[in-house]
Amino acid sequence: MPLTYYKRYRMEFDFRRRGLPAPELPEGYRWVSWHASLRDAHANVKFSSFRNEIDSQVFACLSDLPGCRRLMDDIADHQGFVSAATWMICFEGNVFHGPVMCGTIQGLRHTKWLGAIQNVGVVPEHRGFGLGRALILRSLQGFQGIGVQRVYLEVTAANDRAVQLYRELGFQLVRTRYREVETTSAPALV
Repeated sequence: MPLTYYKRYRMEFDFRRRGLPAPELPEGYRWVSWHASLRDAHANVKFSSFRNEIDSQVFACLSDLPGCRRLMDDIADHQGFVSAATWMICFEGNVFHGPVMCGTIQGLRHTKWLGAIQNVGVVPEHRGFGLGRALILRSLQGFQGIGVQRVYLEVTAANDRAVQLYRELGFQLVRTRYREVETTSAPALV
C-alpha cells in the first residue's frame, strides 16, 4: 500500500522564558471547565473541528466520531490527564439557534515539569474569532497553575495558520519529524 509522509513540528512553550497573557473570549462565548460527563461533548467538537482537515488524514481517529470518542476516552483516562488544562468553549446562542459547544482542548502531564497540549479544535463556523488563541492560553494557565515549566504540542507543518498562531504565542520549534500514513493514492510528502 502506498505511503504518505506528513511533516510534523513539535513546538514548545517555556514559562521560564515568556510571560502569559490572559485568555479573552469574544462576547457571546463562555468557558466550560472539565467534567467527566463532557467526554462526548469534547469528542463531538473534536470531530466537527477535524473531520475535513489535514489532521484527519494524519490521524484516522479524527476522521470519524467513534474514533474521536475513543481518543477522548484515552486522553481522559490517561494517568497524566490535567483537568485544569482541559477546556471547551460554548457559543451562547442567538435568535437563530441555542447554545452550542464550539471549541475544545485537552492537557496531559508527562513529567513533573513537562505538559502536552492535545487537539486544539474549533468548529469551522466559529473560526476567525480568536477562540483557538484563547483555548491555548487557558490551557497554558492550567499547566502553569500545577507547576509545569514547559508545554509542548505537535502540529502538521502544512497547517500554516496553526503554526503561525503557536509562534505568535511564544511556542518555539524544537523538533521536526515525519509521520508515515498508509494511503490509497500515490506516495507523497506533505
